[in-house]
Amino acid sequence: MSLVLDTDVMVAALRSPRGASAELLRQVLVGERLALASVPLFVEYEAVMTRPGHLQAAGATVADVRNLLDVLAGVVRPVEIHYLWRPQLTDANDEMVLECAANGGARYLATFNVEDFTGVAERFGVRPLMPGQILKEPLL
Repeated sequence: MSLVLDTDVMVAALRSPRGASAELLRQVLVGERLALASVPLFVEYEAVMTRPGHLQAAGATVADVRNLLDVLAGVVRPVEIHYLWRPQLTDANDEMVLECAANGGARYLATFNVEDFTGVAERFGVRPLMPGQILKEPLL
């Protein structure tokens, strides 16, 4: 089962290490679940996760975030974006997440903004779910 982690899930994992997002990220990091990511999505992860407010709330440093992303880069399946289907969504910032999921053939899109993707993601065979919902899905 492959999935794409929305940036909000990555931020939640950073800020709340005992939450569902952190557990989902842990499962990806240890190879229990396969995550997909594109270069633009990784750039977004770093840009958002290293914002001072997120770092302060997490008690983390920029180096901590970069180390986490380095490890994540070693386990994700890279997705090359061949087609741009923009615009599909009402929030332009969500487009790169959907493009990664669609181009990579992801089964799930882990996000806290399920309603932003619902109806559109399914057209590409992707099911948007909250991290806790994905954790209930069987490991494959």
